[in-house]
Amino acid sequence: MTEEVALPQAPEEAREVFGECFPEAVRYAELLADAGVTRGLIGPREVPRLWHRHLLNCAVLSEVVPEGVTVCDVGSGAGLPGIPLALVRPDLKITLLEPLLRRTNFLQEVVELLGLDHVTVVRGRAEEVLGSLQPVHVVTARAVAPLDRLAGWGVPLLRPYGEMLALKGDTAEEEINGARAALSKLGVVETEVLHVGEGVVDPMSTVVRVVVGESPGGVRFAAKRAKAARTSRTRRRR
Repeated sequence: MTEEVALPQAPEEAREVFGECFPEAVRYAELLADAGVTRGLIGPREVPRLWHRHLLNCAVLSEVVPEGVTVCDVGSGAGLPGIPLALVRPDLKITLLEPLLRRTNFLQEVVELLGLDHVTVVRGRAEEVLGSLQPVHVVTARAVAPLDRLAGWGVPLLRPYGEMLALKGDTAEEEINGARAALSKLGVVETEVLHVGEGVVDPMSTVVRVVVGESPGGVRFAAKRAKAARTSRTRRRR
């Protein structure tokens, strides 16, 4: 039996960050603390630190996301960082990509309950939707996989000159150094570590920014995308 842990009151920083969508942010926190725990999407020990460690930690990612772009949140899980980002940035068109049914069911319920018309939930793995999902300007991710593996899934979903923004921890620089060869093969032309959320979260959120050139995913994925596009056109003609 899951032990109930009380959700703490929202901090003042949450009111400032979420603005007009603060009530929706509170409702989302309540859903995470209740259904999120009972369905095994987050651990009960995370409930006391939901606001600072999870919602605000993800919401401040908005500081480095360009205006009016398309976003794919890879391995969205319980909706982090995709849902907090959607709450503070209604200008974005966001896809929450998640392979597990129980998680996509939860995400769909959250999207409908909060009235997030600019958010779409897609069930699948990144490598499965390649070619069927329109390439996006930005890929986001949090606690999904080490950078080299994450880039292998997320980078091919990008448009040319798009970027992947991955929320990471203290080992961000080490991950970049260990993944340089893999990133180069995937068509990455620039990497940097950013710190966001000054005055909101302490410590600030660490973001690894990965920028691609004209061939996201490299030569192999370019061929795979072209094949998927041809298959899609053939199906539409039938």
